[in-house]
Amino acid sequence: MSRNRIKRTSRFVLCAFVLSLSAVRATPEVTLDDLRKLEIICFVPSHLPEGFRLQRVDITFDELHEEFDDIKHQLPLYSIVYSNDPQRGATFSIESAREGIGDRNIMPDEENAEETEIKTPLGPMYLIYRPKGKEGRKIEILTNWVEDENMKAEKAKDPQGHPILGRFHGFSAAGITLAEFQKIVDSLHPVNSNPETAPAAAGKTSALKIHPKVFNMIDCWISDSESPVVTEINLDAVEKNGNQFNTDDVKPDGEWTRSPTPESKEGFMRYRVLESKGNHYKVEYQENGGGTLTTASIIEFEIEKRNIRRDGKPVTIRVLRVSSYNQK
Repeated sequence: MSRNRIKRTSRFVLCAFVLSLSAVRATPEVTLDDLRKLEIICFVPSHLPEGFRLQRVDITFDELHEEFDDIKHQLPLYSIVYSNDPQRGATFSIESAREGIGDRNIMPDEENAEETEIKTPLGPMYLIYRPKGKEGRKIEILTNWVEDENMKAEKAKDPQGHPILGRFHGFSAAGITLAEFQKIVDSLHPVNSNPETAPAAAGKTSALKIHPKVFNMIDCWISDSESPVVTEINLDAVEKNGNQFNTDDVKPDGEWTRSPTPESKEGFMRYRVLESKGNHYKVEYQENGGGTLTTASIIEFEIEKRNIRRDGKPVTIRVLRVSSYNQK
């Protein structure tokens, strides 16, 4: 494959977390549990070649520059290294960048390198590797930068804006085959999610069946300031009240579940699942009234059963109970 088929990104490097594969060592101070505490998406594999173990996790925070004075938010970056031998073994590593990324598809020994494109649940990945040939273990494998869903959403909202939660992710390996590399990247998922139920990572439609209007009830009006407005909703009533919650216009849209707004067919209400574990969910909800403004919020909730009295009789209902709300 010729080099002009490889996607390039030419913006100036402001912040990338670059990890040296020659210095693989354990860092007990930082673990995967620390990544789970971050708001950003951090990818981890659920499959690794035999003998591979976690060797190192690092977290840094990007410094704010003058042009970011309006940002009152931590800007974390992360990196991870797995290896079957901390000193001389094969490795698989992940690094992240927030803005102004350069080209990862560069190798010093270009004459002995080869390029290809592979399909993954995160989208197409463009690889460069050496030595040439599809078979055998590779001295080095590098992917292009991959945008996560937060980055895509922030760029869609403001192409000239500075990303807050969005990140680019780069994947590298040494001493493994292309087939092994494919299996690893196929298993990547956000660290906070179950790999079997991670639609944001796998590009699958969410299994959560809730009308987007439910999240509209949680958000306040644009002209108001206090959210969440509603913190508990009877999902049994939502399912039965077809006039108020018309499901005919609710459609899957990639990883989003979407419906038009009552005010305008040009507008939309939509949500996507960021995390799910048991009865706990974390979603991003977006709303657009038909103009240029799209509002967004991150909502966490549990789906539970509770007992109430209706018309004097005890009944059990299924409710959505909000546990966390953050406006983006």
